[in-house]
Amino acid sequence: MMTAPTNEIAPDDPRLDRFDWSAIGDRPPLRWPGGARLALWVVPNIEHYEYLPAQVGVRDPWPRMPHPDVLGYGLRDYGNRAGVWRMMEVFDQHRIRCTVSLSMSVLEMYPEIAAAMQARDWEYMSHGLYNTRYHWNYPIEAERAAIAHCQQIHLRMTGRPLAGWFSPAASFTLNTPDLIAEAGLRYYCDLYHDDQPCRLRVRSGSLISIPYTMEVNDAICWRRGEEGDDFERLIRDEFDTLYAEGAASGRVMCIAVHPFIMGQPQRIRHLDRALAYVLGHPDVWVATGDEIARAWLDAQPQAG
Repeated sequence: MMTAPTNEIAPDDPRLDRFDWSAIGDRPPLRWPGGARLALWVVPNIEHYEYLPAQVGVRDPWPRMPHPDVLGYGLRDYGNRAGVWRMMEVFDQHRIRCTVSLSMSVLEMYPEIAAAMQARDWEYMSHGLYNTRYHWNYPIEAERAAIAHCQQIHLRMTGRPLAGWFSPAASFTLNTPDLIAEAGLRYYCDLYHDDQPCRLRVRSGSLISIPYTMEVNDAICWRRGEEGDDFERLIRDEFDTLYAEGAASGRVMCIAVHPFIMGQPQRIRHLDRALAYVLGHPDVWVATGDEIARAWLDAQPQAG
């Protein structure tokens, strides 16, 4: 029996062996519902960034200048004031039910955004409490408490248990998968290592890794100095490859966007055109993270 997680790392620590390696072409064919080639999930990151962060750990969220960093904060605040509404219009036009990578504080701090997401029946996966509260180097009990806090907000605001987790600002610890599974969540998005889901080894319960992306991700493109047309082309190119491969065995495609980036007026048309291109093909299943996790389990009962 595995012992309780600690911050001491031994060479044989199970936290260093989370999943089996396999070549994607050697696996049994994966079949999505309705014979779809591709499970597409669209993930807007709707976040809150603290104006004056209450705690600064491994990384300062506003390193450009002494706090407050009005330029950094203001750009991200634009996403919740303007960009998110523009993106919602585009998703509505394409009838996309999103999975929101959500700073859980948004549900309490921005009731208008919460109501708009709820009206669309969007799924939420926790992206931590704030996107300026990183989990790197968190002691186990502090991280356990942070996860529980996010669950409590979700349950209180939606009446449903939380199913998915993507750590804030992609910060996490070696204990995160164990703590997520212990808390009863179903899927996890801190790994970006595959085009299909996989089972993770955890100390108790079960956990599935769902492919999130740091490639088709507007934040990464933005940091590289790329523009909306580059992101549109990236979506098309990745889709073409995964869609072709999906004829033999189903694939997952994630499109990760941020309201303060693709919600800008000069970029939104590129997101609209890219989605139109992808959804103009047959056998594309637009799904949420939890739907993908459940379908993968149904397709592979031995993994359940």
